[in-house]
This record gives sequence, C-alpha cells and structure tokens, in this order.
Amino acid sequence: MAGVITASEPSWIPPFTGLSLRTFGKLVTVLRREGADAVRRGRPWSLPLEDRALLVAAYWRTNLTMRQLAPLFGVSKPAADRIIGRVGPMLALSSAKAAVGKAVTIADGGCPGTGLVIPHRRERGQGELSDWKEEHNKSHKQVRACVEHVFARVKTWKILRDCRLKGDGAHHAVLGIARMHNLALAG
Repeated sequence: MAGVITASEPSWIPPFTGLSLRTFGKLVTVLRREGADAVRRGRPWSLPLEDRALLVAAYWRTNLTMRQLAPLFGVSKPAADRIIGRVGPMLALSSAKAAVGKAVTIADGGCPGTGLVIPHRRERGQGELSDWKEEHNKSHKQVRACVEHVFARVKTWKILRDCRLKGDGAHHAVLGIARMHNLALAG
C-alpha cells in the first residue's frame, strides 16, 4: 500500500523510535534472536519484523489509538493490536524486575511511613539537623535529581504521559522504552 509508514524508508525510523538507523538495526537483530520473527502456525504477519518494531515504537511514542495507527502502517486495527501485543513484550527488558530485587528505594519527603528512604526532617521544636543528616540529605537530593531527570525523559513518550494501557501493557511499554533509550545512549 502506497503512502504508509515503513522501516524500508529510513526517514521514518528516527522520529518514531528515537533511535539511529544503526541502533534500530541492532534492535531488530535482537528481536530476531529472541524469536520475534519465528514461523508460527496460522496466517503469517502482513508486515516484516522491522515494520512491526516501528509500529510498536510509534504507538509508544505517539499514543495514537489503534484506529489511527493501523492505516498509517497499512494494516487493520486488530492486526495493529496483535502486533503490539506480541512484539511489545519482546521489546521489554524482561530481566529488569529480577535485577532490582530487594534494592533500597528512595523517595521524596512526601512519603513518610512507607518504608522508603526519605530525607531527614527537623522535629517540631528541634533546632538544626545534625551534620550527618544534612550530608545524607545532600546525597539524597543528588540521587533524586537523577530520578527526576528520568521522569522528564519518560514524559517525552506520549504513551506514558497519557497512559490508557491495560494489564501488562504499561509494564511492557516502560521496559521497552527503557531498552530503546539505553540502545540510543549506547549508540
């Protein structure tokens, strides 16, 4: 179908994935290795793997509905939904949850009593904080600044800003976006 978005036209890849052409190629190679292009029973995919990966990235980056996204790629709405459901989880960094394990989690001062590490506060009637608490708060703020920068970066992906995903959809979107961002950083 003429006039559709396709990975065979390289100019579509950077705006919809945030990746260079070379990095997008690496991503598709990893997807192939993970079995995303394996022959399955039933009707074959109407799009090549490269276009399916581009469709998922476009969905995450733009948060278009299936009704809007499908004609852009020349597929039906149910086909676009199946592609996102199949390729999305493969794009995700599935071992991220295991890597975190029982790590200490820090938060801002608005989460007292949650078991999270928060900055030290002065008690009512107390003077200044001790030096070690001030030093701890300083390092806490530095780490939180990095986290806030990540939140700002995540908001460039419209799918996470205006989330309407069900089930594991948001989980896979966050992990897949993290994978694509890490690939973009690594070049």
